[in-house]
Amino acid sequence: MTPNRELEERLLRYAAIDTQSDPDSGSSPSTERQLDLQRLLVEELQAIGAADVTLTDYGTVLATIPTTADEDVPVIGLLAHVDTAPAFHASDVKPVVHRNYDGGDIAYADAPELILSPMVSPALADKIGHDIITGSGTTLLGADDKAGVAIIMTAARHLLSSPDIVHGKIRLAFTPDEEIGRGVDPRLPADLGADFAYTFDGSSPGDIEAESFSADEAVVTVTGVSIHPGWAKGKLVNALHLATKIVQMLPHATQTPEVTEGREGFLHVHTLNGTAAQAEIKLILRDFELDGLAAQGDMLRRVCDAVAATEPRATITCEIKAQYRNMRYWLEGNTQPVELAEAAYRACGIEPVRVPIRGGTDGSRLTELGVPTPNLFTGMQSIHGPLEWVSVQDMAAATRVCLKLVELATRPG
Repeated sequence: MTPNRELEERLLRYAAIDTQSDPDSGSSPSTERQLDLQRLLVEELQAIGAADVTLTDYGTVLATIPTTADEDVPVIGLLAHVDTAPAFHASDVKPVVHRNYDGGDIAYADAPELILSPMVSPALADKIGHDIITGSGTTLLGADDKAGVAIIMTAARHLLSSPDIVHGKIRLAFTPDEEIGRGVDPRLPADLGADFAYTFDGSSPGDIEAESFSADEAVVTVTGVSIHPGWAKGKLVNALHLATKIVQMLPHATQTPEVTEGREGFLHVHTLNGTAAQAEIKLILRDFELDGLAAQGDMLRRVCDAVAATEPRATITCEIKAQYRNMRYWLEGNTQPVELAEAAYRACGIEPVRVPIRGGTDGSRLTELGVPTPNLFTGMQSIHGPLEWVSVQDMAAATRVCLKLVELATRPG
């Protein structure tokens, strides 16, 4: 089987399994269905001869590709996440392969109103002749990050079947719950046992992400005074009215995702629900610098205090929790993983481009916990929606980079 066909078949197989995570769940992993894919990966890893294959009690699959090098060389970790985003439907995924893309419009069998084209997704313009995989129009595809899973599994199978390739010990990890910020259990760095690692969870060929947002999450709870509306005059304090005042007082025109780009941070209201008695607002706060992140939290608290001052009978609380921090703070002090990735890109004929992530990866948290972990490309595009797609040829390029990485790591300098 050719590498391209193996990558394609793996992605189709993995994408068909519903692995959507749930931010409202308190379990780990957040959904039992993620373990359906994890158990399959355990079986596949054992079948290709990986060592130390384990499904941890926190839902991560770990495995080892034993060293073939005579000398002591770094232990490298390769990671991808199995969960798909809660942002859109992820059940009954029907992947579709569009062979030898001709540069025109791509239609969707289950959603005729949808059209994927270079006008909608400019990266598609460079993929003429590629094999493009999409969903059927009503769900995510799940290339985020099952493309990464397929890339690592394909590279692992190749290395395990080719003992003549010289490489050090390689540790594999497939994590749950990355999409909800819980992909890295505190025990993972020690269990992984890598000197440094790479997540395959990026987008366009050439991208190397060694800088991410710093991230906090916030929950604002508004407790009003509930009473029958027929007798409410002078007594009812409607929590929903106060919650919407808070949302309206936030800076819509300057600091939301839809009006920011590049290195600009944002404050994003993603959930508002409740009743007249009690309402809850969930937000995420993002900035590349810690002082900017702190300023967003301060602003949110000031808005809550201002609205609370207008209605002393209500109670408004604002709880802010840290999620992850910019990996740049640590990777600036250890440049080896990024420089090795750049060398692997160039050896594969790909010009590296360092780009900041307007988001985060498992690598953000792993780097913070002591395992330097930049993020590398997979080819996935237009993620978190029904127009998500990936090029099989781009996945193949990422697989070649992966193999070159572990080879170059054995060479002095």
